[in-house]
This record gives sequence, structure tokens and C-alpha cells, in this order.
Amino acid sequence: LAQPVTPELLVSPSSQDGDLGSECPEDRGNWTGRLDFLLSCIGYCVGLGNVWRFPYRAYTNGGGAFLVPYFIMLAICGIPIFFMELSLGQFSSLGPLAVWKISPLFKGVGMGTILIVSLVAIYYNMIIAYVLFYLFASLTSDLPWQHCGNWWNTDLCLDHHVIKAGNTTFPVNITNTVSPSEEYWSRYVLHIQGSSGIGDPGRIRWNLCLCLLLSWTIVYLCILKGVKSSGKVVYFTATFPYLILVMLLIRGVTLEGAWKGIRFYLTPQFDHLLSSKVWIEAALQIFYSLGVGFGGLLTFASYNTFHQNIYRDTFIVTLGNAITSILAGFAIFSVLGYMSQELGVPVNQVAKAGPGLAFVVYPQAMTMLPLSPFWSFLFFFMLLTLGLDSQFAFMETIVTAVTDEFPYYLRPKKASFSAVICIALFLMGLILTTEGGMYWLVLLDDYSAGFGLMVVVITTCLVVTRVYGMKRFCRDVHMMLGFKPGPYFRACWMVLSPATMMALLVYNIIKYQPSEYGSYRFPAWAEVLGILMGVLSCLMIPMGMVVAVLREEGTLWE
Repeated sequence: LAQPVTPELLVSPSSQDGDLGSECPEDRGNWTGRLDFLLSCIGYCVGLGNVWRFPYRAYTNGGGAFLVPYFIMLAICGIPIFFMELSLGQFSSLGPLAVWKISPLFKGVGMGTILIVSLVAIYYNMIIAYVLFYLFASLTSDLPWQHCGNWWNTDLCLDHHVIKAGNTTFPVNITNTVSPSEEYWSRYVLHIQGSSGIGDPGRIRWNLCLCLLLSWTIVYLCILKGVKSSGKVVYFTATFPYLILVMLLIRGVTLEGAWKGIRFYLTPQFDHLLSSKVWIEAALQIFYSLGVGFGGLLTFASYNTFHQNIYRDTFIVTLGNAITSILAGFAIFSVLGYMSQELGVPVNQVAKAGPGLAFVVYPQAMTMLPLSPFWSFLFFFMLLTLGLDSQFAFMETIVTAVTDEFPYYLRPKKASFSAVICIALFLMGLILTTEGGMYWLVLLDDYSAGFGLMVVVITTCLVVTRVYGMKRFCRDVHMMLGFKPGPYFRACWMVLSPATMMALLVYNIIKYQPSEYGSYRFPAWAEVLGILMGVLSCLMIPMGMVVAVLREEGTLWE
């Protein structure tokens, strides 16, 4: 190089002058109102994980005592990184690729982000497709998973009407039985019996394929005009779930046995606080729930006006997300308490997390309620709106990142480019609609946004504070908001947040466990494929460095 690893390569000249503006910002567009941005962030953060991960994670890690490490991790890790990403996006008005003009040598961080969010978008929309499937199935007088005796049921099927007769519980051994909702999910929706494992995907389930197509169509229509269209859709999709959640909560707490479930959820077990696992679980919940590192926050903030008060918005969204998670736990565990009383089993035998809660346990609980199709429809409609908000952010991140790289070519054709991305991701997601598609979904969920995402976040913190410079970054924030970040934020950005993320990374590596789905254990080649998937996003960082160096003038030796 004419100038070996120049300052221009580490920190671009424009960033040294505090000017990270895009080349043609007037063509890029902005939110039509400040509330558009706030609701989009709330919709992005408040997603499926608030309903099916937080309650289960709380009760397995000390109940009410889990809130102590949860809010501590929110303070030292969640809020600071959230504010950093919003600041980067708003100051630069650039997406997660072009924003690395601040340090071209680390543009691979943005490339890793796009790879991660693309993989997540593929399987996340499949989950939305499952929700659509159940939503349509709820439009009947009797829920199809309410009773045994259907063609997909086996001799092991036993519904709660057989277990419960009046107020007397039969002494039935239910250990080796299966609920109708579980067989409906595994044998009818997934038809997983048609696959012997991840290497044998089987046939495409055309009903799931059509639901996936509908899901992608809805997403495309909502992001058709970028934030100008999605920013209006979120007025409904980000607020309506709260109405449904309150309805489910009121219905839940009025059920017999509800407080049994709530006590199980919130009874504090402070001895759990002595376990490092509980603190790690709290940090993981904060990390994934707020969606840091996926580029969505940075992308949304890039469409703000320059002086939008993102400091205030940071606390509104992060604290609102935490409160929503806690309320969702009340709604879920009140119903699980009622369900455990009806079945005559302890709460911990019906409590599950993830798809098992959304598509097996909660649907089964709905069948025990009067007007069960109505409550089932409300529940899955809530999940649909929660999922769509997050998917909007994923897609907007991908589209914005690429169009900001090629503004003169792609920005005038943004709608067409969005269609191409949606079609491509739909085609890549077809493997998930097969009889063995759930195995692939589990693999993507376990590896696409694991340690690779943590490496991206750690690198971002280090580059912003060490390479771009803490003083320069604080000056940029002062230009936008009129004040510089205080010692709390600076300490978190410099030490606490990256150290916490590093601890998470090390913990995940040490406690690595092979993927599994039920009793199925993934073969070695699938594990290797998953690890490569996660490593590839990390490799984008050194690959980006090599490309940046080679683009400089002069020979490699120079």
C-alpha cells in the first residue's frame, strides 16, 4: 500500500469530520412521523420470544428472583448496546453495510450481520406460516386438535375429556399417552412421520407451502414502499397484540387454578442467584429479546431525522419490552395453572418453551375453555402480529443494506429489489415445508444467530470505542441530542457490555450441546453444517479486512 494500513482505511476521512451522511440522503426517505419509528422498534423487539421464551426461562431460573439478574443485565448490556446501535444509524443515515464507512477495514462486520439476518428471516417466516396454519384451523366450530379419533391420531392419543370426568380425576397413567394437540402438530401439521431425519426431508407439505407463500406475500406488501408503508402497518401490528394480551390475561386469571400457575411462575427462589447459569440466561434473554446485532435497530434509526430523541426512545422500548415479557408470563402461566388443575398434574409437567408452548400446550389449553375457537383465534392472531413486526425489520435491514451500497442503481427500483429478495428467501425456505422441515428449522435456529451474532456485537463495540474513538462517538451523539453520554454509557460501551458479551460467547462454547428435536439426535454432518453456518458470519470480518486492504493502491507488501 502507498500508505500502509492508512488512517483512511481504519477511519474514513469523512468520519473524522463527523460527516457520515449518505451520498444522496434526499432520495433515501424518512419516517413520516416520529411515532412510526417508536412503534416499529417496539414491534421489532416485542416478538415471539416474549411469549414463548421469557416465561419459561424465568420459572426455570428462580421464578421472581430471575428478575434481579434480568434487569441488571438490561442495565449493563441491553440498554447501552441498544442506544449505541440507534446512535450509529441515526447519525450516519446509513444501513448496516454502508455505516462501516466509519472504519472500512471492518466492513465485514456488516456483511456478517446481513448473512445472519438473512438466515433468520428464512426460518422466522416459516414460524409465521405455522401460525397462519393454526389461525385458519381456528375458524371452525370445533378445534381439530380437540379430540382423538382423527386419521392422524394413534392409539396413544388421550384427550383431557377422558382423563377428567366431572370433578373426579381418573387414575389413568398418562405417562405413555399423547395429547390430541401434540399429534395434530407433529403428525398432521408437520407430518414428521414421513421423514426419518434431517437427511430425509420427504415430500413438500403443500398446505404449509401455501401458508409460507402467503406469509411472504404479506411481508412484501407491507414493506413495498419501505418504511413509508411498514411504518403505517405497525400502528396496528405493534399495538393490537397488547389488546389481545390483556384479554388473554383477564381470561386467564379468572380461571380456576390460575393462581397456582402464577405462583409457580413468580415464586422467588433466591438461591438460584448464586448460579452463574441464571445470570447467563438473563443476559441471553436480554440479548435476543432486544434484537441487538441483527441490524434492525440501526436500520430503523437511519430513517430518523437527525435530532430525533433516541435517548428517550431507548428507555421507552427497552423497559416496555421487559414489562411486556413479564405480563406475557402472567397470561401464559395463568392458563397453564388452569390446565394443570384440569389434568391433575403439576404445572411443571405442562410448561414448555418455544414451539412446544405455542403449537402444543397452549392450543391444548384452549380446548378446555368455553368458546375455544374464539380464544384460539385471538392467541394465534397475536402471534401473527408479533411475528410480522420482527420480520418487517429483518427484511428492511437486508433491503436497506444493499440499496445503500448501490443507491443509484437500486434505490429507484427498491420495490422490485424487495420482491427479488422475498422470492429468493421463499425458495430457500421451501426445505422447511417438507416432512422433515422441522429438523432444518431447529438447525437454523440453533446456529444461524448463535456465537456469530455475539462476535458481531463484540466487534461493533470495540470498533466504535477503540477505532472510531469514544470521544468522536460521544461528540456525534452531542451533535444529535445536545448532550454527551455520561459515565454510565461510556463505562458500559468500553468495558461492561463487551465483557458481558464475551462471557456469553465463552459460556456458549464451553456448554455447547449438539442439536436435538425431541428424542431425535442430529447426525455429525448436520452439526458440522450448523457450526460452519455460524462460523461463516464470523469469517466475514477477516474477509472484509482482506478486501479492504486489497482495494488500497500499491502492492500488498507496501
